[in-house]
Amino acid sequence: MPIPGSILTLVAGVFLALISLWVGQNINLMPVAAADDASTVDALFKVLFSIGVGLLLGITAMLVVALVHFRRRSGDHLDGPAVEGNLPLEIFWTAVPAIVILIVGVYSYDIYARMGGMADFSHHTSMPPQENVETASSGHPADPETVIWGGIDRAEGAAFPVEVTAMQFAFVFHYPQQNFTTGELHLPLGQPVELQLKSNDVIHAFWVPEFRLKQDVIPGQPTVLGFTANRQGNYDIICAELCGPYHGGMRSKVVVEDAENFEKWLMRNTPATVATAPESSQTA
Repeated sequence: MPIPGSILTLVAGVFLALISLWVGQNINLMPVAAADDASTVDALFKVLFSIGVGLLLGITAMLVVALVHFRRRSGDHLDGPAVEGNLPLEIFWTAVPAIVILIVGVYSYDIYARMGGMADFSHHTSMPPQENVETASSGHPADPETVIWGGIDRAEGAAFPVEVTAMQFAFVFHYPQQNFTTGELHLPLGQPVELQLKSNDVIHAFWVPEFRLKQDVIPGQPTVLGFTANRQGNYDIICAELCGPYHGGMRSKVVVEDAENFEKWLMRNTPATVATAPESSQTA
């Protein structure tokens, strides 16, 4: 007794679904995860990758079956059967993609909210400055310049502020608490960071693949980007918006290091003042 085609289709569908899930969950195409939110982004990517593998295998399988089963045989000169439509099939391939898109959309929104994407910002492009705004980095009332930048209310604690200026064709990093500027970004391991981004000329983008972060930097619209690096190492900062003829060379480095080495780096670069100069130089 031949096996009904509906049973074969169901078994093949289950088999393809299992293969897709295994491939999506076990084959990692992403670079190393070096920030707290990276694992959250990777979870969404695995879901999308599983769906993509399933679509690829399913469509390829249907094409192969159609080419083999419905090919013209030798000596067959007749036209194919006149098929006018299949209402159950139309409903199926309309309803299933709609349900998948709805589930992915809700899940994506949930991940975006968990990453702080729905946090309120207060800068001059969205609302007038407020006198009693507190910054995420200090917890104290902000001066007018800080109010323009805004801040992120992160429950983990005070965020370490760094001002990032993008220009053709480089990133410049200013540490306001230590009052020095450098061409290389150094960050403390495991401490929330608040990057205050601005552009001096055209649209740029601050992208660190290992952090799973990409933020457009728009002239006249200061933007705050908050995250926590959780893996030591050197990572590339890449401009991901076409910003001119040397766009491909607009790169920098971010160095994530433990608290001890980070403090040493800060001390080496902090300008000497009366408060920080060696005692011998003060007495002289």
